Amino acid sequence: MMGMPPEFPLESNVNANTYVVGVDFGTLSGRAVVVRVGDGAELGSAVHEYAHRVIERELPGSGVRLGPDWALQAPQDWLEVLKNAVPAALAAAGVPAEQVVGIGTDFTACTVLPATADGTPLCVETPELPHAWPKLWKHHAAQPHADRINELAARRGESWLPRYGGKISSEWEFAKALQVLEEAPDVYARAERWIEAADWIIWQLTGVESRNICTAGYKGVFQDGSYPSKEFLAELNPGFADFADKLATGRVGTDEGGVTLAPLGGLAGRLTAEAAGWTGLPEGIAVAVGNVDAHVTAAAADAVRPGQMVAIMGTSTCHIMPSDRLAEVPGMCGVVRDGIVPGLWGYEAGQSAVGDIFAWYVDSCGLGHEELTALAEKQAVGQHGLVALDWFGGNRSVLVDHNLSGVIVGQTLATRPEDVYRALIESTAYGARMIVETFERAGVPVEEFVVAGGLLKNPFLMQIYADVLRRPLSVIGSDQGPALGSAIHAAVAAGAYPGIEEAAAAMGQRTEAAYTPDPDRADAYDRLYAEYRRLHDFFGDGRMLHTLRAIRNEAHA
Repeated sequence: MMGMPPEFPLESNVNANTYVVGVDFGTLSGRAVVVRVGDGAELGSAVHEYAHRVIERELPGSGVRLGPDWALQAPQDWLEVLKNAVPAALAAAGVPAEQVVGIGTDFTACTVLPATADGTPLCVETPELPHAWPKLWKHHAAQPHADRINELAARRGESWLPRYGGKISSEWEFAKALQVLEEAPDVYARAERWIEAADWIIWQLTGVESRNICTAGYKGVFQDGSYPSKEFLAELNPGFADFADKLATGRVGTDEGGVTLAPLGGLAGRLTAEAAGWTGLPEGIAVAVGNVDAHVTAAAADAVRPGQMVAIMGTSTCHIMPSDRLAEVPGMCGVVRDGIVPGLWGYEAGQSAVGDIFAWYVDSCGLGHEELTALAEKQAVGQHGLVALDWFGGNRSVLVDHNLSGVIVGQTLATRPEDVYRALIESTAYGARMIVETFERAGVPVEEFVVAGGLLKNPFLMQIYADVLRRPLSVIGSDQGPALGSAIHAAVAAGAYPGIEEAAAAMGQRTEAAYTPDPDRADAYDRLYAEYRRLHDFFGDGRMLHTLRAIRNEAHA
């Protein structure tokens, strides 16, 4: 069980009664939380819903239609979070603004945008052009471009490819940028910057451009001090040769061995007068280096030691884990030195859709989550006779193929909505087990499985995961994991703690073994998981599912 945090001396310029703010920019909304530096107590929070949410069908205002698998966002929505959620959280906390010493932020990733040299998003200038808008993490329309990148990298034996499990994703910076170049070359030419939203928001807060090691490593293919070579990029497309120049500005320091990016927990800059006006926070306070929502959550769960896998379960699931060893894990999203905490290798894997699957099904069948859960939890394991593949948003790990799609096998005229609902929950648990087993077969042990994110609110789902995984589940002690993690990073940037590990131990929260597996149910799930593996291997080659998607896309054309 979670105990009292250990005592760590605070730096002289920050005392225990000072506060930090963490801001989490999610898929549909942004949330802010005010946190006490001394013990991590969350004193007030607020949420601001994005006006444009996810832009998937047509551009705001112009009505320009988008193609299949597009997902965009509006930068103004992010600024509105700073202007609304931060002041509201401060008011809810009842904390004097002058006692706030730092602010930290995190973002979904890869959420990336083209901008001018001063940081102006291109969609501000040309809102009628789809490729001028930020591409959200779940924009999957660049899959053909990712396929070409992977094929060429494998053929050339690029040394960075094994660091990403043998494939990079259509969600990442290079695939999305190549799509822009080839479908909207004028937009690509005007884009003086190609920047993660995680770094763009820091630019707005500090007035200083920077690039963090986390997004650069996991989403920007930055390994061993450099991006992929000009020769490699030119072979993809001659116009792509200098793409890394759009990423290079904002590097923090250089040396003969390459470039040094901004370290996690570092000080990105100071809050500008303009940003102070937006947020109601004091001008000049510390602004932490940008980060990714999943990776920053490790600090909130005090899970920053080797072998602690944190699964942030929400619309999708991201699995992140520090380790003291480097290995090639098939189908992972990446391994980056210092990518979660300085001094360790940070691994990432993921499932492209989890909560999104349940939300889709609830909307489709007309019954609510609570009703379906109440009916499904009465069943014995296997009673529904179903097994499903959790690829409704494609497969991020371990197949890295976003053109795959969901499969449900075993339905009969007796199948009820709650049967399918339970099978879908189980399918996501099987996908998580596949990821854990892949890591361990590659020689990277998973010592503890820690759950964070919105799906923690469903105990039935959590128990299924414990049974399927055959291991205890620890759970984060906060409903605002990413925002709390960002606040912890802000405390480090403000000088309150010497590093992320110390700040996480003092301010992070988790309960160990909150859910434990039932041996009989676990045995029953082993049989179903074996069938999941058979389906996984059969449909994983993509021949049938790719064909169906191609037919669908042709019908949309």
